[in-house]
Amino acid sequence: MGVSNWVNLTPSHCLSLSQRYSGTNPALASTTSNVIHIIDLYEVFHQTEKLAQALLNDITKPDIPSGLALIINKNNKGDVMKMSTGPARANPGRLSRERLQAHLLHASLFGLMAGFSCGALAMDVDAGDYTALPKDTNLGLLYYQHAERNALYADGHKVPIHAGLDSDIGILRGVHFMQLGDYIVDPQFLLPFGNVRAKDDLKDLGSDSGIGDLILAATVWLVNEPEKRRYFGITPFLFVPTGSYDKDNAINLGENRWKFTLQSGYITGLTDKVTLDLVGDVTFFGHNNDYGNAGVTQKQEPLYQGQAFLRYNFTERFDVRAGVSKLWGGESEIAGLDMNDKPGTSKYTVGTSYFVTPSTQLMANYGQDMSVDSGFKEERRINLRLLQLF
Repeated sequence: MGVSNWVNLTPSHCLSLSQRYSGTNPALASTTSNVIHIIDLYEVFHQTEKLAQALLNDITKPDIPSGLALIINKNNKGDVMKMSTGPARANPGRLSRERLQAHLLHASLFGLMAGFSCGALAMDVDAGDYTALPKDTNLGLLYYQHAERNALYADGHKVPIHAGLDSDIGILRGVHFMQLGDYIVDPQFLLPFGNVRAKDDLKDLGSDSGIGDLILAATVWLVNEPEKRRYFGITPFLFVPTGSYDKDNAINLGENRWKFTLQSGYITGLTDKVTLDLVGDVTFFGHNNDYGNAGVTQKQEPLYQGQAFLRYNFTERFDVRAGVSKLWGGESEIAGLDMNDKPGTSKYTVGTSYFVTPSTQLMANYGQDMSVDSGFKEERRINLRLLQLF
């Protein structure tokens, strides 16, 4: 059942509701200046209509004089109940049920394939990815990532439920280096595949297995100075919506929308054995016009990412590396409603790589999220990569 209404709400009443629905009730209620967010997955799963009607009754009393608020309560798919005294961003009046189909989970899939050279939304790279190789070099790469997520955050607050989402994702990647005028260019493709599954209190959200969205890319190196270990390249990535997608599923490997990422990477040697990698990118999102059960429109603001790595080479074939990454922006809009779901994820990675033969490299990384504003927080992430030159 969906219950929604525009009502008047004061900051003092926010505090009253917060005290009432935090305490012994399993809801999370947090108040900041004139803002309250109540996220209650347990009650949504088990007492949806009862809780929604109680909240609606509470804040529609005639003695509440000021402030606009929106209550959203939907079905048992893990949806959000949100109240805010901030300015309303939709037209006043009763909202149709179709405009209230945004799932809480969608904001939690930002880092679904993070850690690979391509990601669901973040364009993570590995240290050394912006090294230009000689023309006519070919690379075949196979990635594997296992990630475990055991905490869910909204507006910087941990939701007090056992929220789990695990994934096993692979990526098949082919790269060809060629000369184009004075520049080295490497046209390539990346094809994700694997399995993602909800667990614990979110297990009813199900899982998805199959193929992700095809990614087409090509780096152009504007600086290529191997003798100084100095490189600078620019890479456009195009995400083609070819992956598995079903609007009735809460979890999908495909996103049912086009995306475009523009990324730049810089590598320089600091000493004979220490190398610095700096990478930045911005991702632009097309619209998903078939989002959620009601098939509403999903939009998203540009997502920005910065990454930095240090590598130490013990030999020409063996190195250790460490890196950090930070996301900015990326807020979603579902059916005209702002989700306030900027991921704000910060994470670290440590690892090593080794050329077992002159043409075969193995790489292993371990990482986890340090902080998350909205979405799932990765407790642990293991990345493996096999690279073959031919």
